[in-house]
Amino acid sequence: MRMQMEGEKRYALLLAATDSDYVKKLYGGYFNVFVDALGDEGERWDLFRVVEGHFPEMDELENYEAFVVSGSPYDAYGDEHWILKLCLLLQTLSAMQKKVLGICFGHQVLCRALGGKVGKAYTGWDIGVRKIRILNEFLPCNFLELDEIPPTLSIIECHQDEVWDVPVGAEVIAYSDKTRVEMFAFGNHILGIQGHPEYTKDILNNLIDRLLSNDCIEKGFGEDVKTQLLMADPDTKYWEKICQSFLKGR
Repeated sequence: MRMQMEGEKRYALLLAATDSDYVKKLYGGYFNVFVDALGDEGERWDLFRVVEGHFPEMDELENYEAFVVSGSPYDAYGDEHWILKLCLLLQTLSAMQKKVLGICFGHQVLCRALGGKVGKAYTGWDIGVRKIRILNEFLPCNFLELDEIPPTLSIIECHQDEVWDVPVGAEVIAYSDKTRVEMFAFGNHILGIQGHPEYTKDILNNLIDRLLSNDCIEKGFGEDVKTQLLMADPDTKYWEKICQSFLKGR
């Protein structure tokens, strides 16, 4: 690991999925996808493959400005050892008031770790580009200028689990006609987003192909989603702004 440069801000990606062959070939791995979406020059981003049991050391946590928890094919309510260890880590980070951004699985496991409830989505899979409505009255304005963000934004979704109940003290700050908790905030240091701000449409298309080949979704449903993707685009720049504003306080 290289020596840290003076004044260099550090961020950590807690990767809860293995890299797909497609993402490795085109992007060099999910780490690069996240850093391209959320990173800036002059920052240091470290990768921890928590799905493989690779976690940051406790005495290193204070060195990081913020943490990002990725999506995963695993259930956030599962009892795999690494998921339980991740929950303990997230509880520790919250107690330290460290900023944590959870994406998809990360959104759900943050909710679980802080005392909320997650489970299978009542309405089944949500895959594609989904419009969500942001509840401005609950949005933590210390990291976001409300007049810069439209009241509705489109985001790429791919999940069959969801947050049922947010933790006590948390606020639901966005919803959709499919999912009641699209975003939640806990204090000023925790933000969960059910969708994928970092995804591109080609990444989702490849994921749909893999879900179809593994018989995880029906062929007709997958084809309908692919057709919808031709006509809809996510509001990527706004999502990058939201995430970066939260992580970096600007």
